[in-house]
Amino acid sequence: MSRKKISSRLGRSTTDQVFVRGHDLAEDLIGKVSLGDVAFLELKGRLPSKQESVMFNALVVTLVEHGLTPSTIAARLTYFGAPEALQAAVAAGLLGMGDRFGGSIEQAARTLQEAPPDGELRGIARQIVASHRAGKQVIPGIGHPVHKPADPRATRLFVLAAENGFSGRHVQLMELIADEATSVYGRDLPVNATGAIAAIATEMEFPWRITRGLAVMGRAIGLVAHLQEEMDDPMAAEIWSRTEADASTDTGKQRD
Repeated sequence: MSRKKISSRLGRSTTDQVFVRGHDLAEDLIGKVSLGDVAFLELKGRLPSKQESVMFNALVVTLVEHGLTPSTIAARLTYFGAPEALQAAVAAGLLGMGDRFGGSIEQAARTLQEAPPDGELRGIARQIVASHRAGKQVIPGIGHPVHKPADPRATRLFVLAAENGFSGRHVQLMELIADEATSVYGRDLPVNATGAIAAIATEMEFPWRITRGLAVMGRAIGLVAHLQEEMDDPMAAEIWSRTEADASTDTGKQRD
């Protein structure tokens, strides 16, 4: 049985050089190319065009920060317990980015990419909403508990997409899904940030399986900042003490 050769197209190093997708890291990239553009290079195998650079960087920036979310609280509490391991605290925060938080980019992108490539978009949107409703499933990429009647992040991303040539069929379908859902459910269900990212990433031909990673990239930066704030102005101990106090309250005192 032949053994598969172990190799990677992403990078390699010699005694005096490091290569990233064929580019000399020290000579071609450091000090010349932004972090977002290097991320694009790693994923696509080439540096982005000007329009791709603007759009990809915008997608990654969008989810860097959103306040005290479950992922940032998890990171802070983990740091409180293990202050010697900042990387573990960041990892704890990233582990909380599932289907409900950030990971819905993947679900929305899959919905868009598996939708019929032809046909009238309004009808396709209607079918998607009806299918999710029948299965009692949350429609990924729409609705937000705070941002109503529109998510400002999605609004801005769609403007940028139009300006840079990435406002095509998938963006239109995402917006129609939100319109149809708003009508069917009788409440504001706008395209949210993850829905906008999913639609635009699909326009940029990123496979749905990798789109959750865009949230991971951005949020990792935000988590490091939250940990820096935790070092300077701790709140994890207060979160713990309040939770413990509430959880240990004897609610059975009034029972006979």
